[in-house]
Amino acid sequence: MSKTLKRLITEEIKQRLSGVTDAVVVNVIGLDSLNTYNLRRDLRKKGLSLLVVKSSLAARATEGTSLAPAFEGSSGSVAVVYGGEDFISLAKEMVAIHKKPEYEKVESRGGVMDGEKLSPEKLKEVAKWPNRVGQISLLLGQILSPGAQLLSQINAPGGALQSQFKKLSEKAAEGKDGGEPAAS
Repeated sequence: MSKTLKRLITEEIKQRLSGVTDAVVVNVIGLDSLNTYNLRRDLRKKGLSLLVVKSSLAARATEGTSLAPAFEGSSGSVAVVYGGEDFISLAKEMVAIHKKPEYEKVESRGGVMDGEKLSPEKLKEVAKWPNRVGQISLLLGQILSPGAQLLSQINAPGGALQSQFKKLSEKAAEGKDGGEPAAS
């Protein structure tokens, strides 16, 4: 491959990956064309993109970016998967895809999150974390919990007082009617 062609391909990769800060690197060698097409379609439905690149050209294109660690020490062709709501959702999706029988040859080579290189094992661990929506709901629960406890403690004496008034009024109503409960 000529230097001019390599430079053009590197520029194209750099343009496609501009703005991408987190990605998963997978090996798709061994997938037939139908499964490759279906994999790309399934990823597209979830807002994810797959780009197959030569490792050395991708390393050159991502030099100085947060994606650079993903290509350190890799060789041959790799597929870069990026996009989605957040990195944890991306990791969950890639772990789930590997479990499908038609995509069992899709092998994770790790990834990069916040500029830190992740091994395939670490990627599986990250996939177990709650995604962005789950983290927000946990945070909201922790923020609202003290207020809910305070509100229940404030309402408890009023509720106890109300039930005592209700019992007294029922007893008073029974006394007036000669022992029979009042009709409501």
